[in-house]
Amino acid sequence: MKKILFPALAVILFSCNNTEKTSNTSETKASTATIAYKLVGSFPHDTTAFTEGFLIHDNQLFESTGSPDELSQTASTIGIVDKQTGKIDKKVTLNKAQYFGEGIAILNDKIYQLTYKSKVGFVYDLKSFKKIKEFSFNNAEGWGLTTDGKALIMSDGTYNLTYLDPNSLSVIKTLPVRENGYAKELINELEYINGYIYANIWQTNEIIKIDPATGNVVAKLDLGPLKADALTTYPKSLEMNGIAYDSVTNKVYVTGKMWPKVYEIDFAH
Repeated sequence: MKKILFPALAVILFSCNNTEKTSNTSETKASTATIAYKLVGSFPHDTTAFTEGFLIHDNQLFESTGSPDELSQTASTIGIVDKQTGKIDKKVTLNKAQYFGEGIAILNDKIYQLTYKSKVGFVYDLKSFKKIKEFSFNNAEGWGLTTDGKALIMSDGTYNLTYLDPNSLSVIKTLPVRENGYAKELINELEYINGYIYANIWQTNEIIKIDPATGNVVAKLDLGPLKADALTTYPKSLEMNGIAYDSVTNKVYVTGKMWPKVYEIDFAH
């Protein structure tokens, strides 16, 4: 599972190859454009939900959750969120002793789910939620998942995004993500919006906007004020992690692990 770290104590060490520049450098970097956004509204979110995947499909909000051992109230589930109460109508629950649920994506009437360190994913029928099959992947870990309508796009906590064929689940390509020429690590939950990949960065309140043609970070959002608001309502709120885009209404929703609210935000995208 992803460890729960307190900011003052967090020391995060992730390795790249020896030649890749990382953002942990004293060299001067160019600044990335910040996207201005407006808070439109909010609705309740289940504070026992350790959010790993978040998406809108057919006007329904789907959420997948993980289950850290130290948080006994959590479970690895997939379900549909009731926007009035924030509760999740659970459709799939994994064996907590065996799997830690991660990101999800919906494509071609199927739900795809990653697990954290098991190197295993699952495919379910969208209508019945019955498991169709399992698949394996070579990435050391599974984190976020989204789709561009053709391929599945997976994050694994590094600066690389992995494109998977939705039928064979084989790797199509790997896309390194860089911000001003430096590897952008800790990429977590993903959402594909109007030709760009938006991604939470683990242990931050930042969402980056990635150009899939180049892997370059072209802009980012600072959602620190939303995290601050979540903490005022529920002091045990953890890191931000959850981006859901409704392509029909053009609305964007964000949340975090064990946050008390889902926020609707509006920005140019």
